[in-house]
Amino acid sequence: MDFELQTILTNGNDGTARERVTVGNGDGEAYRVPENTETDGLLSVQTTGCNGETIPSGHAAEPQWNHGNTQTPSESCMCRIKRKLNEVAFWKVRLWMIIIFIFLLIIAAIIISLVMCSVIHGDADEDFDASLFKVPRYFNGSFQLPNMVFTEELFTPSSKGSQQLTADLQEKLAGFYRSSPALGRYFSEAEIYGFRSGSVIADYQLTFLMPEEQQDQLRNFTLSREMVYNVFRQFLYDQQPDDSGQMYIDPVSLKMFLRH
Repeated sequence: MDFELQTILTNGNDGTARERVTVGNGDGEAYRVPENTETDGLLSVQTTGCNGETIPSGHAAEPQWNHGNTQTPSESCMCRIKRKLNEVAFWKVRLWMIIIFIFLLIIAAIIISLVMCSVIHGDADEDFDASLFKVPRYFNGSFQLPNMVFTEELFTPSSKGSQQLTADLQEKLAGFYRSSPALGRYFSEAEIYGFRSGSVIADYQLTFLMPEEQQDQLRNFTLSREMVYNVFRQFLYDQQPDDSGQMYIDPVSLKMFLRH
């Protein structure tokens, strides 16, 4: 049996060509539809856009996407996130309100914890009863004021110049020891009880008070001559000659001894 192939163009929905197979005797015809190619789109599969519209998937959807909808995939993802955040969780409370409330609650808890820790935690070294410090301990010595010139007025303790210099030096020495973390609590007073010639040499006395139950430990360590002397000398090395003026104390000239 002989067959004759003829191509017949039909005006179908997909615009594809159909082949007609003619039987040799002309009794009948058979039609064969070419197989779908990889460029054919499945119009039945659709996706939902950000604004609720439906669009065909695949290549068939490309013209509609490009001309009718200018949103990118990342914008679609943002739209979904916004919809989720605007969902009502209960009553009139939305999801984004709950998230913000949780963050604020965490921040408030952290701040309250920090405040409570700073209030509850106290430095044990700052808790002491100064009324228990009754046992005196004295240190005497001298130092030189190289920026001053000795005058007869300084030789007289009752003179105005001598009294002013005495008050200024006592305040300076007291400031040294009161600001000391180790010795500040035990310091009682600093006295300047005379000046001598040779630039200006000042004689001083330092008084410290100790509690009765810790005398041995304080004498050997905290209020030892080495500790009191080193603290004084360190303060003198930290002072600035230009800022101190006539009140500048020469660190090398510092002398100290324990008075029994």
